[in-house]
Amino acid sequence: MQNRPKGGEDLNLWNIVSRQFDKAAATMSYPEGLLRQIKACNAVYYVQFPVRIGDRYEIFEGWRAEHSQHHKPTKGGIRYSEMVTQEEIMALAALMTYKCAIVDVPFGGSKGGIRFNPKKYTRDQLEKITRRYTAELVRKNFIGPGLNVPAPDLGTGEQEMAWMADTYDALTHGEDTDAFACVTGKPISQGGIHGRREATGRGVQYGIREAFKFKDDLKKFGITGGLEGKRVAIQGFGNVGTHVAKFLSEEDGCRVIAVGDVNGGVVNQDGLNIAALIEHRAKTGNLIGFPGAKDLPGAADVLEIECDILVPAALENQITLENVGRVKTKMIAEAANGPTTPGADEALNARGVMVIPDIYLNAGGVTVSYFEWTKNLSHMRYGRMEKRLEEINREKLVTSIEQMSQLRFPERMRKDLVGGPDEIDLVNSGLEGTMQSAYRDIRQALQEDKRLGDLRTAAFAVAIGRVARAYNELGVFP
Repeated sequence: MQNRPKGGEDLNLWNIVSRQFDKAAATMSYPEGLLRQIKACNAVYYVQFPVRIGDRYEIFEGWRAEHSQHHKPTKGGIRYSEMVTQEEIMALAALMTYKCAIVDVPFGGSKGGIRFNPKKYTRDQLEKITRRYTAELVRKNFIGPGLNVPAPDLGTGEQEMAWMADTYDALTHGEDTDAFACVTGKPISQGGIHGRREATGRGVQYGIREAFKFKDDLKKFGITGGLEGKRVAIQGFGNVGTHVAKFLSEEDGCRVIAVGDVNGGVVNQDGLNIAALIEHRAKTGNLIGFPGAKDLPGAADVLEIECDILVPAALENQITLENVGRVKTKMIAEAANGPTTPGADEALNARGVMVIPDIYLNAGGVTVSYFEWTKNLSHMRYGRMEKRLEEINREKLVTSIEQMSQLRFPERMRKDLVGGPDEIDLVNSGLEGTMQSAYRDIRQALQEDKRLGDLRTAAFAVAIGRVARAYNELGVFP
């Protein structure tokens, strides 16, 4: 179903995830039946449906997979791509299960997709396709606030989620006051949450920051110093890659020297101006030709740029046995799902390259989706009740300090000290704390069991352990 490159390396994502699972499970003592249950994809819904496009009808193929129901609802994005297959959807659903377990979010894993290229269709046509797909999910109970909660993924965004929520609400007769909790990643005006759009990129930033706190760990990979000044190359300049580039360069002092996407990329060893690069692409539709930078004509060329941190933020299977020998970096931060094949992963580990795995690093999206879901169920904006009280208490503290010191803070500093947290502040605080705790759990597992060998296997072990505990507590496997 998916291709094999020269050398016979298996690029089937389901097989890859299964092998990674088996590697971690081999270090654990759970019953075989329990491990088979955790590994299996519980349910897959396949559908074909017609949509009128212009003066003709087209038939679309769609899927929705529920990998695990150890927690409900199940959670995962909706992907629009010509590359969508059933096995890809199953694998991505499995990764969602493990991600949720690692960041301790009480969801089971799910994923959905339609096999088509959304760029070839108008906005009105995309609305028809999205609403019809949603109707099919409603028909089979594969969507609902307590059942299965989709989110944006490759090829979809806030608008598609708004259409899905509206369709669900209409087909359930508007009787469910929690209806708009049936999806996350919605526009703010439709129950979305501040920070969701940039959540995956923000989570990548926080994960890299956390890794850099453990200097002794980094020294084993030849990495010294802090984040500031580190050379970063990013493959993928969509929502995730764009935000990673912005946050690392503007907030952490990194030097983003190369960026690439499906059409090629650009490199400048002195660092790229990310804001100007975003504006250039908006005007020209391409990264190529950015003033002061050298063009990279190939979609994968950016992977071979020498750098301190390489961030694959595009599609799966980008670093393979074919090109891993040309990858020149000390750290790979996997912002995409499954960007590194098992063979390439083994080669990187053997070479002493630090790999921060996808099932941890890109879990920021589902973490903030969890915040949005709970916000929708509570019908209360984060910070609404406590913001003013917090400002009053801070005002009292700042005033007391000024009176005791007989000095006054500069007005701008005073305003920052007194201001209470907005929703975005609370979201980012919760996300950062989640990414910190998850990394430390993975690191602790690796330190306690040397058989795990690397962060990826340790992350799978943490996930398997938490899912196993949930099944045991349910009494499914006493």
